[in-house]
Amino acid sequence: MASKTHPDDELDDSSAPLIEHLAELRTRIIWSLLAFIVAMVLCYTVWNPIYNFLTRPICHALELRGQECGLILLKLQEGFFVAIRISLLGGFALAFPIIAYQMWRFVAPGLYRNEKSAFLPFLIASPVMFFLGAAFAYYIILPMAYDFFLGFQQGPLALPDDGSGEAAQAVADNPMAAIVFQGSVDEYLSLTTKFILSFGLSFQLPVLLTLMGKAGLVTAEGLGSVRKYAVVAILMLAAVATPPDVVSQVVLFTVVYGLYEISIQLVRRIQKRREAELRAQGLWVDDDEDEKDGA
Repeated sequence: MASKTHPDDELDDSSAPLIEHLAELRTRIIWSLLAFIVAMVLCYTVWNPIYNFLTRPICHALELRGQECGLILLKLQEGFFVAIRISLLGGFALAFPIIAYQMWRFVAPGLYRNEKSAFLPFLIASPVMFFLGAAFAYYIILPMAYDFFLGFQQGPLALPDDGSGEAAQAVADNPMAAIVFQGSVDEYLSLTTKFILSFGLSFQLPVLLTLMGKAGLVTAEGLGSVRKYAVVAILMLAAVATPPDVVSQVVLFTVVYGLYEISIQLVRRIQKRREAELRAQGLWVDDDEDEKDGA
């Protein structure tokens, strides 16, 4: 005797895949959080060396001016929160490969083989380009930016209350109102991380545009036709992300615009490869033939 299927049973069966996907997503999120927490704890144990590494640009700029390198704590709890901020940033950077791997494990089962081979290079290229942008900001842009900012100091580059007789004598010889840098640790790290994150994200431009070209959302011709608008957008980015220093702005504009042109060439290569595959399969139709058919 055949048994009747209850409507509720059909509903439960149809919702089972969704529940499985949610369970898989929960597992991947848990592993990502665990990796981030472990990495953050490890970075907290070595936050002092990380802090020393992040302060090298300002210390080098001060050393060129014959000034001692030192940042101050304006608030009692500021030192603790600085250590936490460094731990968060370092923990995310250290755990990012594991987080990206968990993302890949969640997305990969729903992709075809050709889609996996297309998506995986972008997953690898994204962190590589981010670290390249961060390194460019750290080694190129930050020294120029801090040299520009410190150029607004005037008078004796030492305060009279620092306990040195030379500072008091310098004030007596030159009685103008001195402007001396006494930076806050929190403010300095905020500015430094802003530069590093801005350039790291800017270097994602080729990855993003190439991925969009792979998906057919943009074309090389379309990107070339809006080149003048891209120039304006990049100029605005350079004005916001860098100090009002012409040299650093020109460097940032040149690099990001170069990445834009590289993106156009990468998208063009993808289009040519797709055209060759379609021609081999006999599925490619030229635009001239479409116009003749429509006439």
